[in-house]
Amino acid sequence: MIQVTEMQVPLYPRSICWFRRDLRLNDHAALFHALKASRSVHCVFVFDTDILDKLTDKQDRRVEFIWHSLNELNTQLQEQGSTLQILHGRAQALIPQLARELDVAAVFCNHDYEPDAQLRDAAVAAALDESGIVFHHYKDLVIFEQSEILTLGATPYSVFTPYKNAWLKKVDDFYLRAYPTERYFSSLAQCAAQALPALETIGFAQGQLNLQALPAGGSGAGKLFDDFTQRIQDYQEARNYPAIKGVSYLSTHLRFGTISIRYLAATAYHTAGAGAQTWLSELIWRDFYQMQLHHHPKLAQGFAFKPQFNAIAFPNDEAKFSAWCEARTGYPLIDAAMRQLNQSGYMHNRLRMVVASFLVKDLHIDWRWGERYFAQHLLDFDMAANNGGWQWAASTGCDAQPWFRIFNPITQSEKFDGQGKFIRRYMTELAGCADKWIHAPWLMPLAEQKRCNVLIGTTYPAPVVDHATARVKTLALFQAANDAAAPSGG
Repeated sequence: MIQVTEMQVPLYPRSICWFRRDLRLNDHAALFHALKASRSVHCVFVFDTDILDKLTDKQDRRVEFIWHSLNELNTQLQEQGSTLQILHGRAQALIPQLARELDVAAVFCNHDYEPDAQLRDAAVAAALDESGIVFHHYKDLVIFEQSEILTLGATPYSVFTPYKNAWLKKVDDFYLRAYPTERYFSSLAQCAAQALPALETIGFAQGQLNLQALPAGGSGAGKLFDDFTQRIQDYQEARNYPAIKGVSYLSTHLRFGTISIRYLAATAYHTAGAGAQTWLSELIWRDFYQMQLHHHPKLAQGFAFKPQFNAIAFPNDEAKFSAWCEARTGYPLIDAAMRQLNQSGYMHNRLRMVVASFLVKDLHIDWRWGERYFAQHLLDFDMAANNGGWQWAASTGCDAQPWFRIFNPITQSEKFDGQGKFIRRYMTELAGCADKWIHAPWLMPLAEQKRCNVLIGTTYPAPVVDHATARVKTLALFQAANDAAAPSGG
């Protein structure tokens, strides 16, 4: 099998650059190498049915975001006299087929670290090899990948802080430099413009994505980042409060590569202040979780990083799970966060931790159920980060929250949404609730419930669980799993 990574390559008459999680032209590793090494480069994207057929919601916001981002990418290519070729079907069959039809000598792409993607790429590489076509692939999604950051014992880190320190020690302007693709745009294949197929032709529909809140494409990423750089100095504190504009809102753009991670990391790295450095830490978490998935592929198969917690006897009450999914738990901050997710495809990061902890440690639902729900609904869904976040909250992962440390949903609400602004934004039925009661409305006297028209059990549900009682049960569940895994004395 011919597979070439970053090294000197011969000049090819024709090549393909296969776009996947990198929907931009600037600072694009594979495109840079393709353009530099080829006389003519055809740009291709595949609406891969191996992925799309698994999406049950045919108004999936992610597909719509991709479509709008591709439309912008195609316009940019057409301005250079080229076009984006869009295919629909199984990528592992279509890419080799197109490579033969175009008589290319090489296919270039960037690494995708998810297990299914790696199997796909291996199949593509094997098919290309049979036709004598070279397969080049490059690092682009992260700053450091796989085994680039290891302990002194050459093992992967399992705790974030020492990993981060090693990352910061190694990083420099070499690793953060941009790939100057613009210098080689003359190597883009000159061909007739092709319009994108309508979403309906591939079985999806538009209308669920709020393009004002989340503008698509590289231009949308640029607008969001320009806005964030005006606020980045406040990020360390502001990121914790869901009612204010404190985060970057770039996670979906990072997921689909409409903006370069090198550009973002370089900006943060070279910006003084706690805000920028805290945000850089969040970017380093991305590398950390991708590294974990590479070294521990069983994480993608539903296994806990800490094996003693694989056998926790979660009761998994389906009625409680439905209440969580449908924002009917009776805990206002939890319900507001779930409405935010269900209505927009986005959830504030602080709230992701709180609702995940609540599902596992208050409702006693297996963390894998929540992981799957987020995977179905999050615009920025990334397998490594999603798994890492859920296992952190569930105390089953690497460098996770200790299992005996359990978020109190009421105190989290009081601390991070003190005036209930976020709650009222999504839970309009609680709009009349006074600040005193907004975090635990079931404690309101009946007269107060009538006054503000919030009748517990009628207009707003009573709590599905008592936190204090649930906490005791959680400690017992985890202690039992710990005890069962402990070696017997003798």
